[in-house]
Amino acid sequence: MIMLYGSQRDYDVLTGRAVDGRAAWTPEEIGALHAFMEKWNDALVESGEFVDAQGLDTPVHTRRVRLRNGVPVVTDGPYAETQEVLAGYTIVECDSFDRATELAARLAGTPHPEHARPDSEWYVDVRPIHGGVDEIE
Repeated sequence: MIMLYGSQRDYDVLTGRAVDGRAAWTPEEIGALHAFMEKWNDALVESGEFVDAQGLDTPVHTRRVRLRNGVPVVTDGPYAETQEVLAGYTIVECDSFDRATELAARLAGTPHPEHARPDSEWYVDVRPIHGGVDEIE
């Protein structure tokens, strides 16, 4: 599973809202991002490695459920203590963990406008699904 991360501010600027001095992305900039991701996904489909991909809704639409004294307590997001959240994922079926890492590394070329300042250094996680990889190199 290739997991992509973002913050509530990232979601906001991608939907046309300027936040904390960060300019909103223009429709052209958003279009370039969508075109890049579509090309990346299409290449996975063509190679036969694509299994599933989903983007997740904004952190503000998140609910965290915890047990407190044995009773479920629900807290609506976003959470001040969490800068980044899982923004989406892609599941690939590859010959090796190294190949999944290679596919994830292609996301380093994701376009972003010059004015875009990420909240933190960009990264994605690559993690085997339990029982989904016979051997990790």
